[in-house]
Amino acid sequence: MLTLAKAMTAGPVVLDGGLSTELERAGHDISSALWSARLLRDDPTAVRLAHAAFFAAGAQVATTASYQATFEGFAAAGIDRSEARALMVRSVALARAAAARAPRVGQTWVAGSVGPYGAMLADGSEYTGAYTDPGWTRRAAGGLSIAELRAFHRPRLTVLAEAGSDVLACETIPAAAEAEALLAEIVVLGVPAWLSLTTVVDREGVVRTRRGEPAAEVWALARGVDAVIAVGVNCTEPAGVHAAVVEAAAASGKPVVAYPNSGERWDAAARRWSRPAGPAMDRIVPWVAAGARLVGGCCRIGPDDLRRIATAVRDGLR
Repeated sequence: MLTLAKAMTAGPVVLDGGLSTELERAGHDISSALWSARLLRDDPTAVRLAHAAFFAAGAQVATTASYQATFEGFAAAGIDRSEARALMVRSVALARAAAARAPRVGQTWVAGSVGPYGAMLADGSEYTGAYTDPGWTRRAAGGLSIAELRAFHRPRLTVLAEAGSDVLACETIPAAAEAEALLAEIVVLGVPAWLSLTTVVDREGVVRTRRGEPAAEVWALARGVDAVIAVGVNCTEPAGVHAAVVEAAAASGKPVVAYPNSGERWDAAARRWSRPAGPAMDRIVPWVAAGARLVGGCCRIGPDDLRRIATAVRDGLR
């Protein structure tokens, strides 16, 4: 059985799309603070079927419904620590069950989703990183330190790794401090992981974290971390992906992961999506040429979109 890292050396691997998007399309309410993680308890079959829909569309990797599954978030919803741990383990089992029943797309893998601290807050701050220290290595009033962020992420990283994830997907990371905290924990765990930032491109063409730091400096932190198999971006507008792929590859010396959203934007106050703000995701082949080896979609990317992504990846290899 090939590891995901080894598989990437032979060519790009297709990720899935937005799990919450598919659950919402199927009629499930994901508007609570737990988002799709609520269904790990209330309707686990729905989660498995959503994974299955992406496999049927050509995905080779299922990303677990644990993005918003944290001990703190579950506690706020009245779920104790023991049950919270069981639900995180279930997220891996459901993805694995869907993979076992997947149509023949070659080998499949399960990525344990590790969302940022801001996802637990459910206030949109994963798109600002406002909860982190803007001095990065210095403690600021109101900002979480790297040590505090490490302590927050450590239990879930451990559970998802022990549950059998093939790789940990540290995703939608908006700030340098949180990326550094996650990388430190990945070193301790020693399990395969990818680090995916959510980014913007400024007026000078520089790719930056949502907190405003140069993203290249953050990706460079992963250069010497053997457990990190890829770095890149997700939940970024499609128009900003190519620049990010180029910078991520150069800064880290590693394969790149790229799974943008549809170009729509999430209004955290209204709890709904805005109209598209960018062009359609139609640049897959150039991303691969620039170094992307894990390619898929994030928010608002459903199985039909994923099917087009998978086709573009296959066509680009011909």
